[in-house]
Amino acid sequence: MSRHAVSLLVTSLFVLGAATAAGAQPPGPLTLAEALRIASDQSEAVQIARAGETRAEADVQRAFSQRLPQVSFTGSYTRTLASEFTSAFSQTGPICDPFFLDTTRPLEARVAEIERAASCGSLTGGGLDFSNLPFGQRNIYQLGFTFSQAVWAGGRISAQQRQAALGRDSATLTTSLTQAQLALDVTRAFYDAALADRLVAIAESVYQQAAATYDQTRLAFDAGRQPEFELLRAQVERDNQRPTVIRRRADRDVAYTRLRQLLDLPEGAPLQLDVDLENPALPPPLPFAEALAASDASAARPATDPLVVRQAQAAVDVSEAATIVARAERLPAVSLNSSLAGVGYPGNGVFPTPGDFRANWSVGATVQMPLFTGGRLKAGELAARADLTEARARLQQVRELTTLDRVTAQQDLQAAQAVWEASAGTVQQAQRAYEIAELRNREGLSTQLELSDSRVSLEIALANRAQAARDVQVARARVALLPSLPAGAR
Repeated sequence: MSRHAVSLLVTSLFVLGAATAAGAQPPGPLTLAEALRIASDQSEAVQIARAGETRAEADVQRAFSQRLPQVSFTGSYTRTLASEFTSAFSQTGPICDPFFLDTTRPLEARVAEIERAASCGSLTGGGLDFSNLPFGQRNIYQLGFTFSQAVWAGGRISAQQRQAALGRDSATLTTSLTQAQLALDVTRAFYDAALADRLVAIAESVYQQAAATYDQTRLAFDAGRQPEFELLRAQVERDNQRPTVIRRRADRDVAYTRLRQLLDLPEGAPLQLDVDLENPALPPPLPFAEALAASDASAARPATDPLVVRQAQAAVDVSEAATIVARAERLPAVSLNSSLAGVGYPGNGVFPTPGDFRANWSVGATVQMPLFTGGRLKAGELAARADLTEARARLQQVRELTTLDRVTAQQDLQAAQAVWEASAGTVQQAQRAYEIAELRNREGLSTQLELSDSRVSLEIALANRAQAARDVQVARARVALLPSLPAGAR
């Protein structure tokens, strides 16, 4: 199995099936795989990350749209209530015959005809009717289309497209990182709840042992075979164990509440975990077994960079594209444009007819180039270079942290396994010592102090064994998820 498959582990965990409805409680004992699937379906953090993916995809489409023609439509209607041009079209002179121009007549006769028509206000009639001009019309309709196509932008559009594509890749990596962190949190909460169950069982068992010892001592005291001091000591031992049971139960309630929150289950919903911390073999958690084996095979030399390193590298690439965009702001931008508009002035009534519209159509090219911006462009370039320097430094930090995380995770796993293996013999020895002490006390060959010490040692050994088993399983999950975890995740 390749290292790349390890980085895709979380995705495979969350597509195991759709048998359980969203937010519904599983019908039987809850396995770790089922808990991971439910958490992925209900997690707000994952939903936020996926919304970021959608937003990044929208940015990609927005950046690509700059290469395509931009066509828009505008339509407007204007009703003129009063205009300064109204008097220009009114009849102010005496009514006379309309102006008539005869080109065959002499020049003096044509000039005289113009003067006559002007003196009586008949120039607005005939071929020189100004009533159709756009000045002061009561009703004006305008319909138009505009077209614009970018031709050259100095590399700005290409850089913005690269920025958007890298942002989309980074958003996808963020989702994977979020899912991996969620998987680790759910695994930790799952085994914390299992450990709390085990510690409650141990505390209750020790309390029952102390109560049984007290009952035996009381019977011996009543028979005159034990002094009152031993009876009081047995009673104190029993009563001292009761707060421990209460504390363990409270810790269990907190652990289960945390697990329910991660699974988005109702508060107080009953849960039964399908897990065995007492298994002598202690097999790896099933959802992580394959990835853990692949991680062990490639621990010395990872085949691919972890997701967090790839995300930091994407941030560097985005900053490099941003510097290109900032430099392109100084270069000229060339675009083609065209405008087609129809303007209508209804001759009669309010609504125009097709014959009332007149066309305006223009085609041109635009060149834009900044000459003086007061230092704005220079400041933008400085900020872009600073972001690039910061991104490169963060990439180096992330590489160092991932190396430390890999070493730490492996060492934590080895230490947890060593503690768990060592605890096996301790539990057996403590159990045997308690059985001997109990027998000696029952036969009157030892005191309550010896029995109490043996009981405390057994309780500590059992608790350490359960804690070690929990630590091993969580450490295994962390090692398996390490290529997909954020830097510094614990």
